[in-house]
Amino acid sequence: MGKTGESVLKVIATNRKATHDFSVHERIEAGLALVGSEVKSLRDARVVISDGFVEFRKGQAYLHKIQINEYSQANRWGHDIERVRKLLLHKHEIGKLATKVQQRGYTLIPLSLYFKGSRVKVELALVTHKKLHDKRAVKKEADDKREMDRAIKRAR
Repeated sequence: MGKTGESVLKVIATNRKATHDFSVHERIEAGLALVGSEVKSLRDARVVISDGFVEFRKGQAYLHKIQINEYSQANRWGHDIERVRKLLLHKHEIGKLATKVQQRGYTLIPLSLYFKGSRVKVELALVTHKKLHDKRAVKKEADDKREMDRAIKRAR
């Protein structure tokens, strides 16, 4: 028999600003190396991921600018709020992502943070910045779609 609860996803935080400011090209799931008080704080959903980004150093991937607030019941040696956290990826995945970031000008940012079973996972995305005219075009398409839906609804 398999483990129960492995496929259960509980979303902790999402980066809603990311899809507005960036064009998402590829999505990747990665694990995070955390300490105990960070996991407890994540269970209370006390995290901010909107400013996060990934940096590659010495064949490893590190997540920067993620704020996991202190857990109130932790002792005085709890975790640092903005410490750099190591991403748990295979070596070939790290190499592939690092070359895309360096050569093609992509940025790797977190889209969401969630529990998958009892493990904390982060959904990363290879993105490029949207230009102002791209944002306008997306907004215009959304407005046009909304108007069409209203017209269809009125016609019924």
